[in-house]
Amino acid sequence: MIRSIVRGVGCALPRRSMKNSEFEAIVDTSDEWITQRTGIRERRIADADETTASLGEAAARAALDNAGLTPADIDLIVLATSTPNNTFPATAVEIQERLGMRHGFAFDMQAVCSGFVYAVTTTDLYLRGGQAKRALVIGSETFSRILDWTDRGTCVLFGDGAGAVVLEASEGQGAIADRGILAASLRSDGVHKEKLFVDGGPSTTGTVGHLRMEGREVFKHAVAMITDVIEDVFRQAGITAEELDWFVPHQANRRIIDASAKKLGIAEEKVVVTVDRHGNTSAASVPLALTAAVTDGRIRKGDLVLLEAMGGGFTWGAVLLRW
Repeated sequence: MIRSIVRGVGCALPRRSMKNSEFEAIVDTSDEWITQRTGIRERRIADADETTASLGEAAARAALDNAGLTPADIDLIVLATSTPNNTFPATAVEIQERLGMRHGFAFDMQAVCSGFVYAVTTTDLYLRGGQAKRALVIGSETFSRILDWTDRGTCVLFGDGAGAVVLEASEGQGAIADRGILAASLRSDGVHKEKLFVDGGPSTTGTVGHLRMEGREVFKHAVAMITDVIEDVFRQAGITAEELDWFVPHQANRRIIDASAKKLGIAEEKVVVTVDRHGNTSAASVPLALTAAVTDGRIRKGDLVLLEAMGGGFTWGAVLLRW
């Protein structure tokens, strides 16, 4: 059977690093308060010349270099983002142009913080269905553009950045020992829309709007929803948490990460955490954390890796893959 294997990873971060202490001059908060409640110590903030497209392009080029490939080898680009450069066309098409690609196809996917997990799962279907041989899957965000910088409950949480992977269709045996994507589970429930949303849009206010969040409500639902999809992929693959080598969760809040791992029985030393230095980068958070763990040598060929995310909507999902 066809498996979608990871050929390369890459990331890109804005030049500017913003530490917690800088928020003390903007809103009523402190470094200690932010660190204790979220685990975040700093995040990157995009300058005017840094956009979702430019960061996505840089991450894509890094992933291609890591894979030993060029844009000519890619048939498909799927960009997960909630902060596109324009309402239309898709920012993926702009990245395609920036890469010099005049072939293949490209589109955006919007599932907020779950976007990269949704994009990986969707791309896997295209590769297994024969619509493409190799794909760039990118998560790129500039959430600083949609923050209300007077709202201390949200402005301290988010950052900007991009991460990418190259997926390639490869022959597998249909066994758990195969390299590539082994199982995936996606969910959504629109009843929770008002708990995490942006209060603007072309069809409603005609404005971009700002991010709004009921933090306690999101936290209350997060662990149960995350557990739901992870247990589903475990069932599909016929494995247990003990067999995992690495858990790469969405980097929203250290407390959510720790509580989820504990409930699932995943050992702390198997959890990849980058929220302390990136903050919540929405669809970019999982590929940023994944790239960090591959680059520093933690994730190696043959490892069993679990990706997970939850975002506004609510949307949530998990992907299990063999490196």
